Amino acid sequence: MSRKEFLIRFGIILLIFLVGVFVRVESFHPNDISPEGQFYQDQNGLPYMYELDSYYNYRLTADYLDHGYLGDKLVGGHPFDLHSYYPPGRSADYPPLLIYVTALFYKFVNVFSHTPLLIVCFWLPAFIAPLAGIVVYFMVRRFTNDYGAAAAGFLMVLIPYYFLRTIPGWFDTDMFNITLPLLAVFLINESLLVKNIKKSLLIMSLSGFIMFLFSMAWQGWQFYFYFLVIFSILYGIGCKIQGNEVRNFFAKIFAFIFVTILLVTIFNGFSYITGLFQGSLDFLKMSPITTSTGNWPNVLITISELEPPSLNKIILALGFSLFGGILGFLWIFRILIDKKLKEIYLGKMNWFFFFLLVSWTLIGFWLLKDGSRFIMIIIPPLVISSGIMVGLLIEYLNLFNNTKFPSLRRRKYIKIVGFIILALIVSSAVANVYTGISKIPAVNDDIWNASEWINNNTAPNTVVISSWSYGHFLTAISNRAVSFDGGSQNSPREYWIDRAFFTDNETLSLGIFRMLSSSGDLAYQTLDEYTGNTSKTVDILNSILGVDKNTAKSILLNNYHFNSGQADKVLNYTHPNNSNPFVLLTYDEMINDAFWVFYFGGWNFNTSQPGNYTYNYGTIHENNGYINTSNGVIKDLKTGKTIVKGKEPFLVMTAQNGQVEKKYLNISSHIMVIILMDQNEAVVMDKSFENSLFTNLVLLKRKTKYFIPLYENKQAVIWKSNSFY
Repeated sequence: MSRKEFLIRFGIILLIFLVGVFVRVESFHPNDISPEGQFYQDQNGLPYMYELDSYYNYRLTADYLDHGYLGDKLVGGHPFDLHSYYPPGRSADYPPLLIYVTALFYKFVNVFSHTPLLIVCFWLPAFIAPLAGIVVYFMVRRFTNDYGAAAAGFLMVLIPYYFLRTIPGWFDTDMFNITLPLLAVFLINESLLVKNIKKSLLIMSLSGFIMFLFSMAWQGWQFYFYFLVIFSILYGIGCKIQGNEVRNFFAKIFAFIFVTILLVTIFNGFSYITGLFQGSLDFLKMSPITTSTGNWPNVLITISELEPPSLNKIILALGFSLFGGILGFLWIFRILIDKKLKEIYLGKMNWFFFFLLVSWTLIGFWLLKDGSRFIMIIIPPLVISSGIMVGLLIEYLNLFNNTKFPSLRRRKYIKIVGFIILALIVSSAVANVYTGISKIPAVNDDIWNASEWINNNTAPNTVVISSWSYGHFLTAISNRAVSFDGGSQNSPREYWIDRAFFTDNETLSLGIFRMLSSSGDLAYQTLDEYTGNTSKTVDILNSILGVDKNTAKSILLNNYHFNSGQADKVLNYTHPNNSNPFVLLTYDEMINDAFWVFYFGGWNFNTSQPGNYTYNYGTIHENNGYINTSNGVIKDLKTGKTIVKGKEPFLVMTAQNGQVEKKYLNISSHIMVIILMDQNEAVVMDKSFENSLFTNLVLLKRKTKYFIPLYENKQAVIWKSNSFY
């Protein structure tokens, strides 16, 4: 390589990286988030994190910097997290690469300045994610020219789905989930191209090391490991059937497998291998992950990224790479089947790499049935194919070799066209990501302030009960244990918390919260051992949690025929003598998600079906003496007459400035309307929830007999309970 070629390639690589960084940094405009931009900014002037898992990663990094390991303590030499899923907590065996890299950056930055960890976490994705563009540049450059390689590099750093999940403030493992598998595949292909067996095995071993690093970055790394191993074995068998020598090929693949497993075993322990091989069976089954926990309802259906994406969403997520990648595959195939064309245009391309890219893409598309988050898997092969296509397009321009285009002029013409193509790709990609960014941080000032209040005004052993979605945030900022979070959401606790909000029996709600904060899952796990029937277990708990201990024991002995020992064991978990203190956090966003409260809270365990209840909400528009809402409510402000889609409701409640006005209209109707003037929203719900805990605490924000507010701001309220016994 000449000095000129080196400088050109170095310049391209640097430009790819800088474009990836600059566009991500430029996406940071906190005042453009909403008209209330400052409402979504922290004390550093930065937006709150866009994804709540970011706060879990932040807390684990803080743990590591504080005492050298993740979580709160070591149990049998393994890190354990007492903040999540309390009690009993859960393992903090979490892929630590993100934590290690962040801690390293934090220490480096603080050599020169005093920068809070939260700021380092916020900006880190903008500098790590563009590395994927550099890797893909080298990969595509192996097969085609600098134009195609540069196009692939720019596409990678700007492809919408990857870009959105690696902007500043998205502090999660996504920043590694393309770079590392790409690098592993690149090294595998390099190893197969090298004829010297020792050098080839060294490169393949390096690929195994990269796969080991990937295992430290993402829990889904096994997908790529199994895919590469199974594909390589099948490809080798196919070559053997055709009569080709495959001894060296299998030796190289074995080196990749051996190094990966050896390093993963050293780092995680021998017992990890059992799970690794079990995971291979799950990979072959390709079964969906959205399964329920035993007989309890499946909470994972509430997660949007586990829903299959629409075609429009796929197109928006992949941009040019979707069509460029598909066209590239067709073009590459056409060239590979023609020996002469292959020698001219794709001399270093082989069937192994082509079939690998195609299989990678097809499996990725097939996995989309299990959720949009698998879009990340199909990005690399489509970008590589798109880059090769651009390179081929430039090469094909050489066909214009005639008297009108002498050699010097042709080269100049090709350069101009190449620059135009790259400029179009970059400009359209930048425009695409900018128009596609409409993220609002998952947290606002009110939630933040409420969390800090908990940290400053509650006992250290206080348990915070709220929805799982804010669990990671609460453990990080409140520094208190939570009932469950984003790492443990698919558990029976979703049913019980929703049941507490669902019911109008406050003592039952209080009993549920007390059980969860003091003994966790032990009550229903013990009852399941006795009954062997989850439905009966739930019935028993719903009948005893809302009464005092003596009454509860009488119910267990007389109604369900437990012996005294069994009853006492259950009551130790449901009615503990020394229960943990807890607070309840409610917030306005729960209004938007309350469909699931009634969906799970009314779950029928005999039929495994949700309750059939009405719940929807809409925005209020007031005009000419009428209130009109987006969910079909019309109210005459003079007469009070209210209709919902042409029918009069059972009850209309109007809440404003802490005052609630009730007006009963139609006793035969099954729905009621709650107009929340302060929130500018109207809720239509089943009339059976008139006095539910959800209605009182979340919608009306008014104290009840057993729940009183400790702290309140515009959107969040912290509640304390008064014991009923």
